[in-house]
Amino acid sequence: MSIIGRRGIHYLHKLNSPNVPTDLIHKGQNRVIDASLTLIRERAKLKGELVRALGGAVASSSLLGVPLGHNSSFLQGPAFAPPRIREAIWCGSTNSTTEEGKELKDPRVLTDVGDVPVQEIRDCGVDDDRLMNVIGESVKLVMEEAPLRPLVLGGDHSISYPVVRAVSEKLGGPVDILHLDAHPDIYHSFEGNKYSHASSFARIMEGGYARRLLQVGIRSINHEGREQGKRFGVEQYEMRTFSRDRDFLENLVCKNGLVNSQIMVPSKVN
Repeated sequence: MSIIGRRGIHYLHKLNSPNVPTDLIHKGQNRVIDASLTLIRERAKLKGELVRALGGAVASSSLLGVPLGHNSSFLQGPAFAPPRIREAIWCGSTNSTTEEGKELKDPRVLTDVGDVPVQEIRDCGVDDDRLMNVIGESVKLVMEEAPLRPLVLGGDHSISYPVVRAVSEKLGGPVDILHLDAHPDIYHSFEGNKYSHASSFARIMEGGYARRLLQVGIRSINHEGREQGKRFGVEQYEMRTFSRDRDFLENLVCKNGLVNSQIMVPSKVN
């Protein structure tokens, strides 16, 4: 865990004493978690109803922010990324029409269900095991409102694990992942943190949530990264061999898959 993460243990943890019943704290935490999921559920339901009423949409991308940064071993900036990404999307310096002529202001093209209130949940002393479950359940809530498809805005790379797990469980089986990154993020437990941003794909592969994992653009990988890749059967394509691999990669077809650039938005600062 990072220095900031260690220092950020909330005072509620200190209340675990004979004078404060543990059950009281847990019940309070559960109420906050339930309220958080209710917010995502109702927003997704509203946006799903709107898109269905308009009709004609097979799938509509729906923004879901996960402002989490404490599992980063260096900078914590990714926690601030979701609102900055939205600001860039709707920046007045350009129009809201895509290169293919689609209008982003049309909810059949893009909707927004808001952010998982990560900091508010952590402020109640909720640990990462439960927090990862909340993130995963939030993704599932969006997927339940067809034709919405979650477009997740991170957040440090630790969120890849609960997101991929949720998608895999919701679809009923492992998925194919095209992972674009300079780092493989497959340490077993970086700096002793199983949820480290550098260990997300170790958790994904251990859980059997990916049928095929292709990592493209790798330029910072050590012995453990390569050994972990061999252990899990990961296809790793490094930048130093890109010229050789380019033709194969440009003609790559990923079925039932996810494109994961951690996580398809420029939220990475470390």
